Amino acid sequence: MLSTGLVIFKPFNQSTRITMPEQYDVIILGGGLAGLSLSIQLKRMNPQTSILVLERRESEAATAAHKVGESTVELGSHYLREVLDCKAYLEEHELPKHGLRFFFPSHTKDDIPTRVELGPRERLPQPSHQLDRGTLENHLTIKTHQLGTEYVLGATVKDVSLGDETHTVTYLKAGEEVKAKARWVADATGRGSFMKRKLAFQKPMEHHINAVWWRLKGVIDVDDWSDNPEWKSYLKPGLRLLSTVHFMDKGYWLWVIPLGSKNTSIGIVADPAVHPFDTFNKYEKALEWLKVNEPRGYKMLEPETKNLMDFKILKHYAHHTGRLYCAEERWGVTGEAGAFLDPLYSPGTDFIALNNSWLSDLIIRDLAGEDISGRAHVYEQSHLKLVDNWIPVYQNKYLLMGQTQIMVMKIFWDWATYWGVPTLLFTNNGFTNLPVVKALFVSANGLGRKFGALGNRMQQTFLDWSKYETTIFEHRYIDPYDLQYMRDFQLGLDVQYEPDALLEKIAENMKKLEQVACAMYRLISHHVKGTPRNMKVDPYTFDLNATLPAGEIELESEENMDESINKDVELMWFHPQNALVNG
Repeated sequence: MLSTGLVIFKPFNQSTRITMPEQYDVIILGGGLAGLSLSIQLKRMNPQTSILVLERRESEAATAAHKVGESTVELGSHYLREVLDCKAYLEEHELPKHGLRFFFPSHTKDDIPTRVELGPRERLPQPSHQLDRGTLENHLTIKTHQLGTEYVLGATVKDVSLGDETHTVTYLKAGEEVKAKARWVADATGRGSFMKRKLAFQKPMEHHINAVWWRLKGVIDVDDWSDNPEWKSYLKPGLRLLSTVHFMDKGYWLWVIPLGSKNTSIGIVADPAVHPFDTFNKYEKALEWLKVNEPRGYKMLEPETKNLMDFKILKHYAHHTGRLYCAEERWGVTGEAGAFLDPLYSPGTDFIALNNSWLSDLIIRDLAGEDISGRAHVYEQSHLKLVDNWIPVYQNKYLLMGQTQIMVMKIFWDWATYWGVPTLLFTNNGFTNLPVVKALFVSANGLGRKFGALGNRMQQTFLDWSKYETTIFEHRYIDPYDLQYMRDFQLGLDVQYEPDALLEKIAENMKKLEQVACAMYRLISHHVKGTPRNMKVDPYTFDLNATLPAGEIELESEENMDESINKDVELMWFHPQNALVNG
């Protein structure tokens, strides 16, 4: 029997004493972004679901809470806006995001206009947001409370006892030990990873990158970092401010993110093989690091020290997991309690969205009496495979960040694959449609598996290319939306498909990605090895390290080469180009 008379959190200090039930359908360990969004998603799927959320924090989240995940991209934004029904809140209280923006190294990094800039000029068709995590989580707390979920603050989880029919969660509240029972337990404890530690399903990830970040009071606009009129004219006033800005060079990137609270987030993310952590793991050291590596950033940010709000470090932040969903024991993990890769492309909310969608689908089906054992296995294996396929996007790639030509092509490739397959699947509920998931990820010849193989082939090619690429480029601006196939992928995210049509669209997008991969490889191989620009290429086997005698090089027929794709790929090529040769 549960203790009664506990104070349950109501936002903004409105507390009431209520009697807690004997058993819940779901107890969620952790009331941050992952736990709150899961509770809302479950309630929107079935309002009768009884849920208890246990949050260790003693009070509402502070404005501009110092948490990972201040920037969203298309998949995560769709989740917040449409799945959680937060569109009105986001548009009123959070900043719109003008895409990801990158500045690459020049001979004079202090002079920003000399640096190659990559980013959209015009406002983007698909919305995304810069998030003030404290404000957002307080809104989600109100929303989950309004939906009838019980949310206990100051609750420290001590134990989870898994039973055949009912689990018992033991937690401390105001020094009192409390026991709560539920059919399901969902771990959203973040890096504390309660269930992972309890059941020992940790899994190493060989991506040892470190990060520090701090927030400064006030608005910092990168557009003010230069008075060059031509540079300022590249895009409309105010749009650089709304971008998630990345300054890059070998082994690191520096972010500048505006927050809706009118504060600014600054972060350094670096590979210890190039930039040892002890060179920037304290605020004063971080400023000295900026002076050496990002001198313009140092000049503009050091005077803001008086407005310093906080400073946080995160060493070796990437981590994997061996399990995610257990149908037999009725538990799951979500958010950082499971796997986390890298903040480069702002994917944190994406992984929460995917994770929560799989987990909530399993919970609601189980509560309805459905046998979910097979579905849970498919979801878990698909999720783990997706993480495994995403690891090469980041692994060893920090060593390439000073090589502009490689990074431009890599970023365009990474965005195209992200929009063309996983984001489209998510916006069409494909990840919880079992026939779609099986067709993509379970079948030995499934497109999902080919998607992983194609991505891995391209990521390896970027690494192989690096030993040939030494040119520093300057005074260029490149917009991904100048490329037709990139625009098509981005605009296509709004289209809704029936399952069979969705699989057909994924197949069409995969065909286009294969053509892009071939066109990129032909350019790269032509540049570094002198091979013909119309060389026949297999997108799953090409290898920049392979030696092909001239007589064994096959040529591709004109009808098999998509001229529009070739032209798009050439737009991102900065080296002088030779005319296409036929043999």
